[in-house]
Amino acid sequence: MRSAVRVRNVVVAAATVGAVVAGSGVGQATALDKVRLADDLSVAPGITYRAFSVTGSHGVVSGHLVTADLTNRHVSVDLLTPGTVSSRVKLSQMAAAQGAVAGVNADFFNIEESQHAGVAPTNSAVGPAVSHGEALKAAVPDGQRFGPGLPPGTSTRDVIGVGSDKRARLDELTLAGSVRTKSGSFGLGGFNQYAVPVGGVGAFTAKWGDVSRQRSVCGTDTVRAAACSTDTYEVTVRDGRVVSGSATIGAGAIAEDTEVLVGREAGADRLRALRTGDRVKVSHRLESASGKRLRCAVGGFPVLRDGEPLPGLDTKTAATRTAAGVGDHGRRLYLLVLDGSAESGAGLTVAEVADVLDTVGADAGVNLDGGGSSTLVTRDPATGTPVVRNHPTGGAERPVPEGIGLFSR
Repeated sequence: MRSAVRVRNVVVAAATVGAVVAGSGVGQATALDKVRLADDLSVAPGITYRAFSVTGSHGVVSGHLVTADLTNRHVSVDLLTPGTVSSRVKLSQMAAAQGAVAGVNADFFNIEESQHAGVAPTNSAVGPAVSHGEALKAAVPDGQRFGPGLPPGTSTRDVIGVGSDKRARLDELTLAGSVRTKSGSFGLGGFNQYAVPVGGVGAFTAKWGDVSRQRSVCGTDTVRAAACSTDTYEVTVRDGRVVSGSATIGAGAIAEDTEVLVGREAGADRLRALRTGDRVKVSHRLESASGKRLRCAVGGFPVLRDGEPLPGLDTKTAATRTAAGVGDHGRRLYLLVLDGSAESGAGLTVAEVADVLDTVGADAGVNLDGGGSSTLVTRDPATGTPVVRNHPTGGAERPVPEGIGLFSR
């Protein structure tokens, strides 16, 4: 560990003498002055790490950048996950368990439930998640999300991902699902997500985990803090047949051959009509706006498209940030994290994050979960274990539900 700290200190010191790159400020005024980049350090073939500093509207900020060349045959990208969408683990532990050589935390998540007394937070992320080409969850309604306000024209369905063609891209993933019964079919409004749309039905599988599903019927599509619905019903389907129904929304692990359907309002009425032994076919998939098949994807709201910052980005609130960007027609992936505010005393606005992504080479990018969640790890050259390269807010690594992982095979 001592050697890891020595490498980290050398890189951070090098940021004061590295190349200076002027901020672009394209399309939208920011107070960004300059980005000062350290020399590259090789993490693995096709993957490099460098520290940087930047003068923003609230002062000088230190940050960390990993760049992946997706044309390199050794490089791959996938989701870092604890195994279920309702659990949290430190990013460094997920990277070590899955053999990633670098990674950052990803989407905002359901971290607290002070607005709903007695309801447990689910730890589940806001947006869609795809790992190894398998859909793990869909997006909550826009009004149920955590994090800064969405820029105009964006939604919780927006993702950054990598396709089967090994090209990174911004995309949008929409749930396409249905429940087919003997009396007809109806649409599925949720899939392993912590908030089911008003009047809808959500499906929960083994990938959800063992956390209570009660949160899924709280709030509304536009107001996260709205009361939990009292008109709810839950049905358990095993091997295509209804095995039980209950007015109480349950908790506990779900078997691999089982799906739990949770309904609220009109959705609850549909589920109450089912009887034990009824045949039920539940289908769910995530459809991409691009029509491309994504091998991995995580939620994040876009801040940069076609080299231009999106209109309406916040230019006032500075904070510790995590972001990811795409460059060179999807051939490069950039992972970016700032040092915690306790150490830097500054932070960047969302608009400034877009400017930094543009400056380092991205032409598209997303803002991810920041603050105490912001974490970037790379493999230590001496020990081979993941080491946290930034200074997390509060001085300790926060457990998170997912991350973007880089792998070298």
